[in-house]
Amino acid sequence: MRFEVSILSEDLNAVGEVARRVEADGFDGLWLAETANNPFLPLAQATLATERISLGTAVAIAFPRSPMLMAQTAWDLAQQSRGRFLLGLGTQVKPHIEKRFSARWGKPVQQLREYIEALRAIWRSFQTSEPLNYHGEYYNFSLLPPDFAPPPMPWHDIPIYIAGVNTGLARLAGETCAGFHVHSYHTARYLREALLPAFRQGRAKSQLREPLQLSSAVFVVTGDNQAQLEASKTMTKSQIAFYASTPSYRPVLELHDWADLTPRLNALLRRGKWNELHTLISDDMLAEFAIIAPPEELPFRLRERYEGLLDRAGFYFPYDISDASKGQVWRHAAKAMAR
Repeated sequence: MRFEVSILSEDLNAVGEVARRVEADGFDGLWLAETANNPFLPLAQATLATERISLGTAVAIAFPRSPMLMAQTAWDLAQQSRGRFLLGLGTQVKPHIEKRFSARWGKPVQQLREYIEALRAIWRSFQTSEPLNYHGEYYNFSLLPPDFAPPPMPWHDIPIYIAGVNTGLARLAGETCAGFHVHSYHTARYLREALLPAFRQGRAKSQLREPLQLSSAVFVVTGDNQAQLEASKTMTKSQIAFYASTPSYRPVLELHDWADLTPRLNALLRRGKWNELHTLISDDMLAEFAIIAPPEELPFRLRERYEGLLDRAGFYFPYDISDASKGQVWRHAAKAMAR
């Protein structure tokens, strides 16, 4: 199991130093999320600052970007990193795509399928100079003059990961992708009983023969004393409750017979009771979603729960060199996971 970190990119000028520290501390990879900042500019900085670790997006939002623009960016980062770049794509949800990005939301599984097919058609034209000819319901490409195509390169087979919670995207990943970002909002049981069969169904229809790589930033609850532990529990319960309030994420709760939780959470949200969401997450629920342990035990509990389930794993909270206590947790885990 590879042990990797996720970082935020609030300070673009600091990303190079953070990436150097990630590599020096012995981690296997670095992921950038798309939240308040673009994930690709920091990765360009991280690429220049490192030599060994993998670098990827977890995730970049696909639908607001033309596949051509995404293909160009990924191509440049793959070349710059000499093949260390992993393109992680996500769909987001309909209100964000339509209202935050003013982009088109269709049938997300089919739209993402076409997006991936279009990316590969574009990359194939970049590499071979063959005419670009892709036509689908959502995307159509038929023009690529030579002056607008980059030259071939050795790292043209760029790995694509997609992210999701439900089985539709899991089947798509099995059929078309190198990897899948398992959402932090999951349980080991849901991964084993719902997602793994979907991955296998997709792979059975695919021409791909390499095993699908599974990655996740796992919820953890930890602290050096009882006060820190309780604060960590409350924060993690709040995050789980936020995700559980999303109707499309109900299958995780249904598997555990917790389906009544979603309407109760939404009732609190309608009343503006954000600070009370965590009270609806029981300790038993928390233990299913999160690893609860002192810092020195976290990596061993992580391996115990996910050995044979995940290929790449890390913690949900970002790696932050300015936070001494969290940084110590990360570095201790890196040493333990390397044993």
